[in-house]
Amino acid sequence: MNGQIRDREVRVIGADGSQLGILQTRDAQRMAEEADLDLVKIAPQATPPVVKIMDYGKYRFEQQKKEKEARKNQKIVETKEIRLSLNIDVGDFNTKVGHAKKFLAAGDKLKVSIRFRGREMAHASQGLTVHKNFAAALPGAVIERQPKLEGRQMIMYLAPEKGDPGKKPKKSAEGGEAGPADTKQANAKPADAKPAE
Repeated sequence: MNGQIRDREVRVIGADGSQLGILQTRDAQRMAEEADLDLVKIAPQATPPVVKIMDYGKYRFEQQKKEKEARKNQKIVETKEIRLSLNIDVGDFNTKVGHAKKFLAAGDKLKVSIRFRGREMAHASQGLTVHKNFAAALPGAVIERQPKLEGRQMIMYLAPEKGDPGKKPKKSAEGGEAGPADTKQANAKPADAKPAE
């Protein structure tokens, strides 16, 4: 910018955007000073480099204003974590599903984790079932990453479903719409079940 430009010749663009041709750097600098503006290098890789006569302070202000506007319009997606347990009760399960629905409705992603304690590591398949039931209870969610065992934790990632608002929710394995009622039945422990004789 201005006196920092060391090139001998430059291609000059005027303050109004018109091409002024290839000039000596000192001549371009003099033109910028006469107009009480700055000489700014906008394409240093070109041969010869391209410079523009402009009000640099005003240019920076407009750039910052555009960046601020872009940041304001940008939606920041957060990842919320929901922790389940291997032997979670129906009431707790439904509460967690309710929280998950709120997070997904707000456009956030979900990290669903189950921590295995002690001998629970021997029953990792039950953790997979809990994860699948949780995902089935959220028809407005897409599994971004399948449940995976990492150390003593099984982690699954869910994201809000993208698509038509009129689109029907995903079907569960039985063919009906997945919902909290299906999950209750899947997780309910039979109270009066008798062993087969």
